[in-house]
Amino acid sequence: MIKKGIILAGGRGTRMSPLTKAINKQLLPIFDKPLIFYPLSILMLSKIKDILIIVNKGELSQYKKIIPSGKNLGIKITYAEQSEPRGLPDAFIIGEKFIGSDNVALILGDNFFYGQNLTTQLLNYKKLKKGAKIILHKVKKPDQYGVAKINKKYKVTHIKEKPKKFISDLAITGLYFFDNLVCKYSKLLKPSKRGELEIVDLINKYKKKGNLKASLLGRGGAWLDTGSIDDFYKTSAFVSAIEKRQGLKVACIEEIALSNGWINKREINNQIKFYGKCEYSEYLKNLIITKK
Repeated sequence: MIKKGIILAGGRGTRMSPLTKAINKQLLPIFDKPLIFYPLSILMLSKIKDILIIVNKGELSQYKKIIPSGKNLGIKITYAEQSEPRGLPDAFIIGEKFIGSDNVALILGDNFFYGQNLTTQLLNYKKLKKGAKIILHKVKKPDQYGVAKINKKYKVTHIKEKPKKFISDLAITGLYFFDNLVCKYSKLLKPSKRGELEIVDLINKYKKKGNLKASLLGRGGAWLDTGSIDDFYKTSAFVSAIEKRQGLKVACIEEIALSNGWINKREINNQIKFYGKCEYSEYLKNLIITKK
């Protein structure tokens, strides 16, 4: 069972420069909410209440302005700083004390997930006791992603980063679930040619042990990487279209906390005061009215 989660929100965001010269990418808006709300909502939907957010050195105060400690959401949020980008597995080296003897989930701060049955899937992923699980999503251009090939039992048989020859059209998304060996394995990794620890090398260690499985996000699900300007605004347009059509918000972290029974109407009122007069606050007001 996974009780802890990490959001890796560091990185230089060079593909979105000059926007990211002044502010971290994860604090930029996806429609009406900062990007960081979306990966945070995924961990909360997984009913993970103990969360570590890893940010760039010098940017901690910016994050604490919008997400102080998690008390307002009925969860615990811890922060850690990363002096420079050293690859995804570095999250487990930085977060070793936070992880302790528990299993852990990792989500990248710039990844967006959406789907009708997503919550049910997340709660199943959370049940991981041993090994590792990666989440795959079918893509049109697999040569642009790290991909995995799986057998009928969803065991991973092959992994390749941006393959020139077709291996699989199942991309490895930025959501991972690991047992407690992840810290040990991460510290054994050597930097690649680009000078970083590679997530593919980490999950390959589990594959070699026969302890790596995969799940498919499914045809009705959406996974978007907001790493580029184009993808960033496509994601924002996607969220805008859904919210305007349905009248329901995507990644409203207060709504998730209320639904999970972690907070009550009083905390919602406190959040309304915190956000001030805005459309998001109006949505929170309606939550209180409709909540029985």
